Amino acid sequence: MPKTFFITTAIDYTNSPPHIGHAYEKVLADVIARYHRLKGEEVFFLTGVDQHGQKVQQSAAKAGIPPAEFVKVITQKFVDLWKKLHVQYDGWAETTSDRHKKVVQGILQRLFDAGQIYKDKQAGYYSVRQEQFLTDKERGADGQFGAEWGEVEFREEENYYFRLSRHKEWLLSYLDDRKDAVIPDFRQTELRNAVARLSGDLCISRPKSRLNWGIELPFDKEFVTYVWFDALTNYISFAGYDPSLSAFNSQPSTFRDKWPALQIIGKDILVPAHGIYWLVMLHAIGFTDDQMPQLLVHGWWNLGGAKMSKSAGNVIDPFVLADKYGAEALRYYLMSDIALGKDADFSEERLVESYNANLANNLGNLLNRTLNMVQRYCVGSLRKPRESSKLPADVIDGYRQLVNEYTAATVSIYPDVVIGRSLYLASVFNGFIEAQSPWTLAKSSKPEDREFLEDLLYDCAESLRIIAILISPVLPKAAHGIFDQLNWKIELSGREERFSLADAEWGKLADEHIVGKPVPLFPRIQE
Repeated sequence: MPKTFFITTAIDYTNSPPHIGHAYEKVLADVIARYHRLKGEEVFFLTGVDQHGQKVQQSAAKAGIPPAEFVKVITQKFVDLWKKLHVQYDGWAETTSDRHKKVVQGILQRLFDAGQIYKDKQAGYYSVRQEQFLTDKERGADGQFGAEWGEVEFREEENYYFRLSRHKEWLLSYLDDRKDAVIPDFRQTELRNAVARLSGDLCISRPKSRLNWGIELPFDKEFVTYVWFDALTNYISFAGYDPSLSAFNSQPSTFRDKWPALQIIGKDILVPAHGIYWLVMLHAIGFTDDQMPQLLVHGWWNLGGAKMSKSAGNVIDPFVLADKYGAEALRYYLMSDIALGKDADFSEERLVESYNANLANNLGNLLNRTLNMVQRYCVGSLRKPRESSKLPADVIDGYRQLVNEYTAATVSIYPDVVIGRSLYLASVFNGFIEAQSPWTLAKSSKPEDREFLEDLLYDCAESLRIIAILISPVLPKAAHGIFDQLNWKIELSGREERFSLADAEWGKLADEHIVGKPVPLFPRIQE
């Protein structure tokens, strides 16, 4: 069976509704998943929600409803947003599901039986906001714990600990041997430095006396597991992992065909959660180095240079933006205005400007004028150029370079490059039209001018067909709109299999192909 491209995102915490950062991460994953489907690969895209924890329990109590009811309401908001933004996933993770609970408890029991989990008493300062004990490393220069930790109190309690420090040398060796364990590479350097400073073990439980909204430890019913062995395990529990089978090769083929995954996470949860805890957890239950997931780490969307947060009151609501400008405009902005791994400042003004300049005035204009001229000058029918007719050499070279870049593996994780180069092809053909003046050629009585006019319009229509394929991961609805107006693969209208990278080959529009009439694809946004 062919290997499935498995992509996951960090599951979203259901303590509060989704914001623009959630939207960016899921659209990014959707674009990468669509790109791999475009290449003809089998894809499994998993996303979902993390529903347990003290914050959820506290928020539910404040709202006066049970935690299960509280998370159901928030979960639905995430589901609704992904539908609105055309995020097309194959698997949905909810950490309250029985399937997930079985895997989490199975892994915990295995590690406990192997002596990797032990009970101990801890006393120290505890951050109520971050739900963790703090050490002197978290103190500021003034010796105090910073505001980011919220309320800090002294606590003493018994808990269960995972022998994290036992695996430190393995993790250092793994990161030294695999240079692309984390993308981009500067994030791997950050992780490597953090691992080198690692000391102590990981508290993985909370007593039910103060937290009962979680998965019960299979070996001690007075405790629930804390977030690490709950939320992180979703990446394998919803992909078919069987905790009763210790050897990877004995796992069901449905799991082995998917794993390892490309995991998309924000920079704030690389260290320590995913880069340390998750990789060590996998190693502890028998995953080998070549079975470790690859971590794709993205930056933050800021506002005015400051990180968005509920407490600061500067959170951007993606529902409002999608309703105001449309899902395609928001998807385009999110994928084009930030470089992978880096932060970016969100700007509604720039969203409007880039949409109008690159989609309405460029691609939309090329589609509208091309189809208008085909209808006006050629009664809606394209004539395929004779072998002696060809595009200028620089246009052909640019097209070939674009497709070559697009098919390169690195482009699959750089959607800003993908969409930028694709729209550049549209600008080339708009310039081609201006330079050749088809409206002037249409008035000429010379046969060679008529032939050139027909060649020009065919080439413009063909460029639109190929551009639609290339932009389909980022702008799926717009790509369908272009194909519909070109009257191309109408029998597959609305279905993702309509697009294939194998079709990005020049000259596939048949001789005497009839195109449709133009309909504004990207109406200008009035600023």
